[in-house]
Amino acid sequence: MKQIHIPSVEALPEAAHKFLELMDDRTIYAFDGEMGAGKTTFINALARELGVTDDPTGSPTFSIVNEYRSDTTAELIYHFDLYRIENLEQAFDIGIEDYLDSGALCLIEWPDRIDDILPDDTVRVAITVNPDGSRTLSIDD
Repeated sequence: MKQIHIPSVEALPEAAHKFLELMDDRTIYAFDGEMGAGKTTFINALARELGVTDDPTGSPTFSIVNEYRSDTTAELIYHFDLYRIENLEQAFDIGIEDYLDSGALCLIEWPDRIDDILPDDTVRVAITVNPDGSRTLSIDD
């Protein structure tokens, strides 16, 4: 397990860069953490590090999925917030398997909603809020 410490919001770009250096050819990253832990904030920093220049600051909570494209590599990136998904049937209704099988980078918040269908090679990322307010990313590879 690898860890990245994020002492403050100002350190997000550096943390996203470190995370990017740890990424390999796997395309599905599942982000776990309590409400308010910073999943969306970190994923948005990661999207910017991946070359997304539109402002990806919105959470896909209501749309369920946001689609971004890297301006540097033209890579397609899907950002999921599955908080409102109540069961696998709802996930199937939005075509979740098509996204997961697309080969595009999938960054998933609240992945526990679809654990039963996530591929075995999914990278698990836990975001923990530390007592001092800093965050720790734990990447289970």
